[in-house]
Amino acid sequence: MKFQAEHTPIARKRRRHMLLITLTTCVAGAFLGGAVHTIWLAAGRVDQMRHHSTYDATSSDEVAKHLQAAGEFLDDTTRNTGVATYTVARAESLLRDDLWQKLAEQVAIPAGSFLMGTSRADSDEQDGPQHTETTAAYSIDKYPVTNAQYAMFVAETAHKAPSHWKGGVIPKGFELHPVVMVTWQDASDYCTWAGKRLPTEAEWEKAARGTDGRRWPWGNRMDPKLLNTYNTRGTTSSVLAHSKGASPYGVIDMAGNVSEWTADDFKPYKGSQAPASMFLVDQSGGGYGAAEHYKPLRGGSWKSDPFSTATYHRSYALYGDASNFIGFRCASSKAK
Repeated sequence: MKFQAEHTPIARKRRRHMLLITLTTCVAGAFLGGAVHTIWLAAGRVDQMRHHSTYDATSSDEVAKHLQAAGEFLDDTTRNTGVATYTVARAESLLRDDLWQKLAEQVAIPAGSFLMGTSRADSDEQDGPQHTETTAAYSIDKYPVTNAQYAMFVAETAHKAPSHWKGGVIPKGFELHPVVMVTWQDASDYCTWAGKRLPTEAEWEKAARGTDGRRWPWGNRMDPKLLNTYNTRGTTSSVLAHSKGASPYGVIDMAGNVSEWTADDFKPYKGSQAPASMFLVDQSGGGYGAAEHYKPLRGGSWKSDPFSTATYHRSYALYGDASNFIGFRCASSKAK
């Protein structure tokens, strides 16, 4: 009777059920043990990395110094103020006379209307809608402001040098690269010193795309050979490296290399579908005084994805931010 009871359908079903429970418990236990072991190893690895780090990862000030290495923004409003790190003679010696003359070139942009923004469905909401904008005649720098040019500014004004210039000196071989690690105020101060100003968003975009609404300075198809983007080089490039990617007016590096500060506040276009909160500075964690709006950045950079280098794409940052992918160029209200 006992043998029969153990082999009834009900008994066999009960044994299968108990076996399933046992297997499930074993598998769950193995997963739990593995997870605990992984967490333990990870904690140890973090401690090791912190111990072997070249800077103190527990210090907010030390971390801030390294944020730009990962492409993050650094509050640079008070950093490295002080004295000139170049004399005028030393700054002049950085380049040949013909290169100084070349970098000083401006391009005249005629008065008139152009297509600004985009209504493409795949664009970011702050980039639209496409609309017609009109500008007076103006001139804009043919190239982004380079390290060598900024060194002359530093020499003549005792303005702070960018924080990554070790000892206040341009990294070797980067004289013709765009200056980076400059705040909006740094850029504005430079342009004022040079007898110019930052371009408005409309002026920047018109110089980049002409009047036919093209997506990139050279046309409507992305061509990676014509710009420095997508982190393919790991850094900025000489402003003379991509002359074939010039805009319809002959302006260079309007796509990639460095994102460029513009003069305006970052505000929505009329009819924009972007949320209003996007355009207002979040002061909940502190901020830059009474700053209400961000400042627009244009052109994308060496770190951007290719589609962020489109002529109509709008990015933004606080006026006191600086990073190793942000630079600028100047403009003038006089059409030269």
